[in-house]
Amino acid sequence: MPVMKKRSSALSFVFIIMAALMGSCNGDKKVSANEDRKVPAHVNFTEHVAPILYDNCTVCHRPNGGAHFAFITYQDAKQYAGSMAFVTKERMMPPWPADPHYTEFKGQRVLTQYEIDVLALWAKEGAPEGPKDKMPALPHYPSSLAGAPDMTIAVAPFFMKAYASDKFLLVKVPYELPADTFASLVEFVPGRNNVVHHVNGDMVKYVFEKKKIVFEGDRSISMVEDTAGIVKAFQKMGLPNDDGSYPVLQKSVVNYLPGAIGQIYPAGIGGYILPRKGAFLLNDIHYGFNGKNDITDTSYINIFFTKVPPNRPVQEFQLGTLGAAKVEPDMIILPNTVKNVSSHLKIAQDISVLTINPHMHLLGKSFKAYALKPNGDTIRLISIPRWDFNWQYFYTFKKMVKIPAGSTIVAEGVYDNTKDNLNNPFSPPQVVTDQNGSMKATDEMFQFIVTYLPYKEGDEQLSLE
Repeated sequence: MPVMKKRSSALSFVFIIMAALMGSCNGDKKVSANEDRKVPAHVNFTEHVAPILYDNCTVCHRPNGGAHFAFITYQDAKQYAGSMAFVTKERMMPPWPADPHYTEFKGQRVLTQYEIDVLALWAKEGAPEGPKDKMPALPHYPSSLAGAPDMTIAVAPFFMKAYASDKFLLVKVPYELPADTFASLVEFVPGRNNVVHHVNGDMVKYVFEKKKIVFEGDRSISMVEDTAGIVKAFQKMGLPNDDGSYPVLQKSVVNYLPGAIGQIYPAGIGGYILPRKGAFLLNDIHYGFNGKNDITDTSYINIFFTKVPPNRPVQEFQLGTLGAAKVEPDMIILPNTVKNVSSHLKIAQDISVLTINPHMHLLGKSFKAYALKPNGDTIRLISIPRWDFNWQYFYTFKKMVKIPAGSTIVAEGVYDNTKDNLNNPFSPPQVVTDQNGSMKATDEMFQFIVTYLPYKEGDEQLSLE
């Protein structure tokens, strides 16, 4: 899974240096499918609307789903008929910010025109129920959108008072297994209060004989930036081996952004080797501003096991803030302005791209990325014409995309720091910068993260679905 929003923190650097010093939404729909099906003269819930909702909406809009209200029964859905007609017509729902006409991805949830027209007619006709015997069966929903996990580990509960400011924590999630185990995915699932903004997490890999008890020490500590503070925090959390040395730290194993779903690639691609004793080090868990009620976050981690070893481990790079290619011009966004930025990175070897992750904050207006081949041809990657801070997916291609050596990846962003931007956190608008990689939602970022493999012949034909 891609890493999100790497910060210029010394956390991982300290961990690695000390180790050395001490001994080492449902199925895809084609955009062109404006179906030849004609909308019936009259529609009802059981025959026409429920199948659409069950296919596209109730994966979130159900009890214990990610949304705040459910659509699984007629009574549930009827009261939202008008709203459904509006948000689907405007293509605000299902949430899929990427332009499906520019690029198609695995798992994209985009309604056809037929489906939109059915919902509109249903609302117009007063949302009739229809024959009860025509009601389809409710789909089965696993506890994770990635499927049924083999193991779930609770993250230490975190209490947050109302009107608290952003909080950044360093969190340890220890585990113990019967033996070293292959995993295809380690997935962070946020608590239902929707206050987790993002997570960057690594894996601490203990040698069994060097760590007697992985569960000792503090589970969470407020984020620190200075080296001495980080070392002290690691010690309080019980991260070192029993002899004081440090274990291996594997980067970017468990991450999260709003709307993200864990990606499981074909057998042998990606994945991890989980040691018998270990811990997930959430070295940057960000709780956003909470202005309503006191809450306790109860997030957790799902693990999906596999029998296939990770023969082709994925790699990643990022353009933009804290990345391999700088943002041009600078990330200083003046009040009452709309600013265009870009970042360019030349690729030295043939690569096969699996997943991409654009990232901006509240002033984001649009995002676009593509690759320019040495012969001048363009490889489309993604276009998000209307940026939505609330939905920042890991976009996985249906098949790997080959980008040949010598190509230049280009990411382009537009920021709106005017009063017309309803998401602008400041009124009146103020100067906003990236604050050298600040993670606060009220600061800004521009990043494009690419998960890839060194190219092998035939990669373009391998389905990622």
